[in-house]
Amino acid sequence: MGWLFSRLLAALLCVLLAGVTGWLAATAFNLPELGAVLGALLGALGYALFDALRGQRFLKWLQARDGSAAPRDAGFWGEVGYRVERSTHLLQDQIDHERGQLLQFLSAIEASPNGVMLLDVNDQIGWCNSVAADHFGIDPHRDRQQPITNLVRAPTFVSYLQAGLFDEAVSFPGPGARGTVSVLIRPYGDSMKLVLSQDITERERNDSMRRGFVANVSHEIRTPLTVLSGFIETMSSLQLTDVERRRVIELMAQQAQRMQHLVGDLLTLAQLEGSPRPAADRWVPVQPLLTQVRAAAEALSTGRHTLVCSGAALPEGVVDSIAGAEQELHSAIANLVNNAIRYTPNGGEVHVSWTVRSDGVGELEVRDSGIGIAKEHLPRLTERFYRVDGSRSRDTGGTGLGLSIVKHVVQRHGGELEIQSEPGMGSSFKLVFPAVRVRMAAVPSESQASPAQPSADTAVGVVG
Repeated sequence: MGWLFSRLLAALLCVLLAGVTGWLAATAFNLPELGAVLGALLGALGYALFDALRGQRFLKWLQARDGSAAPRDAGFWGEVGYRVERSTHLLQDQIDHERGQLLQFLSAIEASPNGVMLLDVNDQIGWCNSVAADHFGIDPHRDRQQPITNLVRAPTFVSYLQAGLFDEAVSFPGPGARGTVSVLIRPYGDSMKLVLSQDITERERNDSMRRGFVANVSHEIRTPLTVLSGFIETMSSLQLTDVERRRVIELMAQQAQRMQHLVGDLLTLAQLEGSPRPAADRWVPVQPLLTQVRAAAEALSTGRHTLVCSGAALPEGVVDSIAGAEQELHSAIANLVNNAIRYTPNGGEVHVSWTVRSDGVGELEVRDSGIGIAKEHLPRLTERFYRVDGSRSRDTGGTGLGLSIVKHVVQRHGGELEIQSEPGMGSSFKLVFPAVRVRMAAVPSESQASPAQPSADTAVGVVG
C-alpha cells in the first residue's frame, strides 16, 4: 500500500502548492479565495495530466510486446510496470519450461521404434513421429491438419477407424505393399485418438517360416515312419523268405538311419543358434580337417569319383589355422564335400582347396563337376528343407538341412558362404573366413601339441 499512500500524498501536495500559489498571486487583485480555488484546480489538472502521460507510456509498453523493459517511473505506474514485467517474465519462464518438457516428450516418442500419431476430433493429423509417417506413407510436417482418411486409403484401416471399435489391432499392407502394418487406436481426451502402429513384416515372415519348418519336419519324419510301419506290418502278417526278410530289414535300417540324420541335423542347428559365437583364440589347423573330411568322402564315394585336395605350399613346420570351433568347421566342410559327391555322377571330380589371399582372408572351396544348379535356385539353397529336386535329394539321403548348417557355421565364424553354379557345369561352394580368424604359425612342440583330433565319425552334422 506504500505506492497508494505516496500517490495520494503527491496529489495533495501538488494541489496545496498550486492553491497557495494561486492565493498569493490573486491577493494583488483582492481575490485571494478565488485565486486559491483556481490554483488548486490547475494543480489537480496538472497532476492528472502528468499522471495520464505516464499511464499512456505504460500502455504503449504493454501494446509493444517487444521484450523491452517497463518504464522505470516512480510511484504508481512504476510499481505497476515492475509487477507486470515480473509476472510476464515468470510466465515466459514457465512457458519455456513447459515447451522444453514437451519437446523432450516428443523427442522420446520420435525415438520410439513404433509409430505414434495424434488425431483430433475430426480425425485430422495433429502430430506424428517419423516411424508412423513411414508406416502410413505420409509427410510428418506437410500433412499435418489433413484428414487421415484422405491420405490412407487402405479399406481395412478406414473401416476400423470409422467403426470406433478399438478393442483389437488390425493389420493391412503398408504403402507400396512393402510389408504389413499393425495398427491399434486408443481414444483419449475429448474425442481425440492415439494411433499406434508397428511394422510386423518380419514377425509374420518368422511365423510363416516357423509354421513351414514344423510342417517340413513333420513331413520328413512321417515319411520314413510310414515306411517303417508298412514294413513292420508286412513282417507281422506275411510269411517272408530269408532273402525277403533281409531286404525288408535293410530298408527299415535305411529309413531309421534317415530319421537319425534328420534329428541329428535338427539338434546341430538348435545348438548353433543357441550357443555363443566360437572363441577367436582357439586355433584349428586346416590340414587335419581336410584329411578327416577326405577319408570320410572316400568311404562315401567308394572309388566312384576322383577326389583332389590341394592347398598353398607352406614352409616346413608351418600350418594354416582358423580360429573357431573344430567340430563346427568339420561339419561345414564335410557337408559341402558329401553334397558334392552325392550330386556328381560316377567318374566325376570333386576338388577341395584351401588358399589364403594377399589380404589375409582364407578361402576353402569345394568344387565339383556335377549336375549343377539353375540360377533361380541359388538364393534359396541355404533355406531349411529347400530342395532343387525333392525326390533326388531324398534318394541321395539328404535331409535338406546341410547347407543351412554350413551357412550358420561360417557366419558364426565371421565369414560368408559364396555359391556359384550352372546346370551341367558343376558347382562351387566357398567358405570365406575373415583375416582376423586366419593365420600361419609354426607347428607346436609335442609338449604343447593339442589333444588328438576327433575322428570324422564324432563330428556333428557331417551329412546333410
